Amino acid sequence: MKDVTKKYTNGEVTIVWKPDLCIHSAICFKGLGEVFHPQHLPWITPEKSTTDKIVEQIKKCPSGALSHYMNNEKTGVVDVEAETIVETSLNGPLLVYGNVKIKNSDGTISKKNNVTAFCRCGASGNKPFCDGSHKKIGFTG
Repeated sequence: MKDVTKKYTNGEVTIVWKPDLCIHSAICFKGLGEVFHPQHLPWITPEKSTTDKIVEQIKKCPSGALSHYMNNEKTGVVDVEAETIVETSLNGPLLVYGNVKIKNSDGTISKKNNVTAFCRCGASGNKPFCDGSHKKIGFTG
């Protein structure tokens, strides 16, 4: 699988999009349609909103496909200093809000920030993470 990363900036904040991680939850464009509009190219236009609104919307991305960095920082990682919250989404993934370390079966550890979507349906091709397969198989739960 090719690791594609695209970046879009308004001069102050850079939006980082990793399409291979996207589970097509539609949270981005339902919440900030002036910036995220998948029917148009480019589908991300950060100049059409404020940096604060963009950052708040990106924090809601359940897959981690969208992230950001402030152009004067360029760290790309935002640590969440909050209590970890686990939420079951209707007919979808298990959402974990907060900083999470995941130990894979081979012993490698990966770190996720903000929101992480874990597969509940068993059909994901990117286990333990959700890849949107629950929609294809009609998962309910």
